[in-house]
Amino acid sequence: MTRAPKPSNRRPASGWIILDKPHGLGSTQAVGAVKRNLREGGHVKTKVGHGGTLDPLAEGVLPIALGEATKLAGRMLDASKIYEFTIRFGEETSTLDSEGEVVQRSTRRPPRAAIAAVLEHFTGAIEQVPPAFSAVKIDGKRAYDRARAGEAVEMKTRSVVIHSLTFPGAPEGEEATSAFATTAGRPDPYDPAAPLELADEVTLVAYVSKGTYIRSLARDIARALGTVGHVTYLRRTKAGPFTQEQAISLDRLNEIGKGADLQEYLLPLEAGLDDIPALSLSPDDAQAVRQGRKLSGLPQTDGLYLATRDTVPVALVELEGGTLRIVRGFNLSDVAE
Repeated sequence: MTRAPKPSNRRPASGWIILDKPHGLGSTQAVGAVKRNLREGGHVKTKVGHGGTLDPLAEGVLPIALGEATKLAGRMLDASKIYEFTIRFGEETSTLDSEGEVVQRSTRRPPRAAIAAVLEHFTGAIEQVPPAFSAVKIDGKRAYDRARAGEAVEMKTRSVVIHSLTFPGAPEGEEATSAFATTAGRPDPYDPAAPLELADEVTLVAYVSKGTYIRSLARDIARALGTVGHVTYLRRTKAGPFTQEQAISLDRLNEIGKGADLQEYLLPLEAGLDDIPALSLSPDDAQAVRQGRKLSGLPQTDGLYLATRDTVPVALVELEGGTLRIVRGFNLSDVAE
C-alpha cells in the first residue's frame, strides 16, 4: 500500500486517514478524534474534514482528509459507495432503523425466492423518499431536527442510482437472481408441494450513487414484498476509491496520539484521485500552475488530470483543446523549485 511521504511534526500533514468508524460514533466526532490524536501526538494544527457523513448507527469506511486533501473532500461526497445492510421484516420504525419507535407492523414474512425476484425493480435509476430522520434541509433546518421536535416532515422524492443490489458473497457487479429459473422465457412451474422458506430478515449489498438512503431502500424493498421492515445493521464497505481493507480502527487511530508514526496511517493525497490520470509537468510549467497561470498547446486529450511535478501533486486540472485550466491547486512542499 502506497503511503504518504513522512510528514514533519513542524508542518501540517496532508493525506487521508481511512477510519473504520464504529457503531455509535458520529462523523463529526470522528473528525474530532483525529484532531485530538494529532494534537496529542505533537503535530501542528492541521485542517481536518470528512469525505461523506456516516450515520452514528452505521459503521465502516469514513474517509477523513487532512491538510491539502480537504480540498478533495467534496469529490468524496459525490462518489459512489457500497453498503452491506440487514432488513428485519415485520416492523417499520419512525427512523427506519432499530433506534426509532415502531409505527407499523405486519405478520407477513416474504419467501426468500421473492426477495431475489423483487431486487431487480430496485436496480438502476430509481426514485426514493429520504427518511424524515435525515440530514436533508427543509427551509434551512435539518429534517431530523424537525422530526425530533414533533413536526410533520414532508420529504421530497429524489432520483438516485442503484448500480447493483446483491446478496453477500456475489461477484461484484452481478445482480441477485431469482430462485425461479427460466426456460424459453417462461418461469418454471411452481411446485405447490415444496415448502416456502420464509425470511425474518435478509442481508444485502448495495452499490449506490451519491444521495442514496439505505434506510429508504430497505423500507421500499419491504413494502414491495407486501410487508414492512427496518434496518438493523448498516456497514459502508467502500467510499469512492477507499475500501474497508484500508481502514483503521479507532484503537489504532488512538496510537497516533501516543506517538505512533503518522505515516503508518496516512494515505497520500492522490489516493483520493485514483481514477484521474496523471499529467507530469516540467519545473517551469509546475511553477506556472502554482502561480495560477494557464498552459496551452498541450497534446493530451480533453479531460480531468492530476498535474504533478515528479511524484508530488501540483493541482487538479482540466484540459480542453490543449489548454490547461486549474480546478484545484495544492500547496505542498517541493512541488516546484
